[in-house]
Amino acid sequence: MDSYSMRDVQSLLGIPRTVVSALIAAGVIAPRRGARHAYRFTFQDVVLLRTAQSLRESRIPTRHITRSLKRLQGLGEGRPPTGLRVTAVGGDVTVHDRHGRWHVESGQFVLDFGPDEAEDAQDAEATKDVGGRGAKVVDLRRLSSADDPVTWFERAAALEDGAPAAAEQAYKHAVSAAPDYLDAWLNLGCMLCDHSRFDEAVACYRMALEHLPDQPLLHFNLGVALEDAGALRDALRSYHACIELAPDFADAHYNAARLHEELGDPHRAIRHYNQYRKLEAVE
Repeated sequence: MDSYSMRDVQSLLGIPRTVVSALIAAGVIAPRRGARHAYRFTFQDVVLLRTAQSLRESRIPTRHITRSLKRLQGLGEGRPPTGLRVTAVGGDVTVHDRHGRWHVESGQFVLDFGPDEAEDAQDAEATKDVGGRGAKVVDLRRLSSADDPVTWFERAAALEDGAPAAAEQAYKHAVSAAPDYLDAWLNLGCMLCDHSRFDEAVACYRMALEHLPDQPLLHFNLGVALEDAGALRDALRSYHACIELAPDFADAHYNAARLHEELGDPHRAIRHYNQYRKLEAVE
């Protein structure tokens, strides 16, 4: 097979569309456009996506994966060199090469300490080895309920890599304290999608829309989550709601076109594909 469709990639790798889209948006992979402007992935794209899915299965957040693979592009003509082995260690992405093992984001080499040596004495009571990943266990009861939502948001963002369950609770504290906190809703929904909890992500975005009905990005993200959950017609309605609020939202036009085509409405698909191309040309 010379190239692979989005459906091929998802079937082969079990990777959610949200992860593929994040890597494309970041420029980590650059699939060409085939018939009807659909993505076509090369074998090298598939290899890189398989690496991303492996990291995701190790519970590395999609945004962390994207940053790390983007950083690696500079090492090998836009892609990780063949001799590199990308793996997850704890909440970090590491690379093995002829020099040893090193953290992608910091560039620091990894020393293979034993579990007792690796723990910092001050954090020993708050650290527990979970499935060999050394995940942090954070007692949120120690955090002040009087903290403002921005503090909860910043704490959640800091916890995402090492303690996703604690991060989720912190995001929920943020939106409970400030139901119109858009960034907290978006991060929480993305994190749920990162862990294939699509139905929960859908519920999250719908709750957010009760407070922020005019935010196009919430409608778009809801569409992506619904699509990954298999609810294509509901997803299409969400993409159209996004377009009504933001007619220049190119990706919403593209996703709507793709779903119209898949659901047997080629005329509306062509209309949205044309609008997508016009918007992309302007950019």
